[in-house]
Formats: sequence, C-alpha cells, structure tokens
Amino acid sequence: MRPNPIVPESGQESVWDYPRPARLEDSNKSIRIICNGTVLAETTKAKRVLETSHPPVYYLPSEDIKLEYLIETPKKTWCEWKGKCQYYDISIGEKYIRNAAWRYIEPTPDFVTIQEYYAFYPSLMDACYVNDELVMSQPGDFYGGWITADIVGPFKGSPGTMGW
Repeated sequence: MRPNPIVPESGQESVWDYPRPARLEDSNKSIRIICNGTVLAETTKAKRVLETSHPPVYYLPSEDIKLEYLIETPKKTWCEWKGKCQYYDISIGEKYIRNAAWRYIEPTPDFVTIQEYYAFYPSLMDACYVNDELVMSQPGDFYGGWITADIVGPFKGSPGTMGW
C-alpha cells in the first residue's frame, strides 16, 4: 500500500516524484563526510541516485576520498538497476566501522559512470553535509539515503514500508 506523499513546498523535491527504475544525475552541491573527527571525503563533483520513495544517495569520486581509510570486505550485493556492488569497512584511528561504504564494481550500462564513485551510510559517520546542511539518514539504513530539508517523503526504510 502506497502512503500519501507529502506535498513539496517551493524549492523541495518529493521522493514520490523520483523515477523507477532509478536515475543517476550529476550534482555540483558541496558534499562533506566526517568520520572519527577526520574529513573522510569532500567534493563538488558528486553524483546522486534518485529512486521512487528513497532520499537521494550521493556517490563521491574516488579522487575526493581518503581511500587509505577504506578496507575492501568480502561482502558483495546485486542491484537490479545499478549492478554488482562491493562493500568497504572504514578504519580511522581507534574507530572501525563495518560495511560503511560501497561502490558498484560492475555497474549496469546506465550506471557505468559511478564505477569509481563511493557511497557512505550517513548514520555510520560522525556527520555528512550537503551544502553545509547536516544530513539525516534514511530510516532503516538499508538504502543509505541522505535526507535534507529540500527532500520530502514519506521515505521507504522504516518497519512496515517494504511493500511500498
């Protein structure tokens, strides 16, 4: 059962207006990720994935990430829209976070441009920012969406939303 979407105000986007299948688009917004007090990543060359009922997921180019803190894990998943995905742990100082980041190592043709881009679960970081606005994480954390004031839901991810 689909919920009633929140009507977006001027300057806002509704996740219910996002497409299915998912769409990839460039973003020139300033993205910053802080983990264990360290700026782990910072870019204005991100890409974002938009999919019905989900807040955007931001993917950052490898050259704008401190990759020395990422450790490849055995975990791999498959997304019907984006392809084969590889997960990464993050180790910074005494902090070790399992499966905190991911990237598509064998993307589908529509998503080939994010092959060298990484995404991060905002709930596992100290803070994530979009244009200096602190991000809220998508409920449930399965999808890793980034919620900002310009995005309205309701959002898939909380208990009871699997059938949306």
